[in-house]
Amino acid sequence: MAGGGDIGAQEGGKKHGKHGKKKKARRVGVRIDMTPLVDIAFLLLTFFMFSTSMSRPQTMEINLPPEDVKVEIAESNLLTLQINSEGNIFWSKGMFDTPQPLEFTRLRGLLKEQSANPKLVTVVKVDREGTYEMMVNIIDELNLANVTRFSLAPMTDKDKEVLTKLKQ
Repeated sequence: MAGGGDIGAQEGGKKHGKHGKKKKARRVGVRIDMTPLVDIAFLLLTFFMFSTSMSRPQTMEINLPPEDVKVEIAESNLLTLQINSEGNIFWSKGMFDTPQPLEFTRLRGLLKEQSANPKLVTVVKVDREGTYEMMVNIIDELNLANVTRFSLAPMTDKDKEVLTKLKQ
């Protein structure tokens, strides 16, 4: 050979094992400690749990009278609110008064005015074709006006007829 020397020396000094094979580099085991990562994850979790405001479920307590008891109410103590399928509100005092239209914005004022009578009972009649939201809005207004004695009743066909006559 012209340069005379070892083949390994010509290749930049790489060492070969027996039979000219390269030795595999020994891998050093790397161990990553995960404890700090878990600590940080739990700290973040507790931080977000304590800093987040939990919303309470919005429920309303309803007391139902016993089925076998019949309650008689004087007409002067009865306020009837009727809500048709379009969301129009009508009110009447007593059983036989003609219902009068009422805007939703004026409902709370009417309820506060009528609640001067401590024996007042409010009957809410919502049309089955109406939305659940209409009934909830009426009950919210009753609560805001501090009316605690109210009843939910189904709207009869007779009530619907009276309300359609008023609209015409």
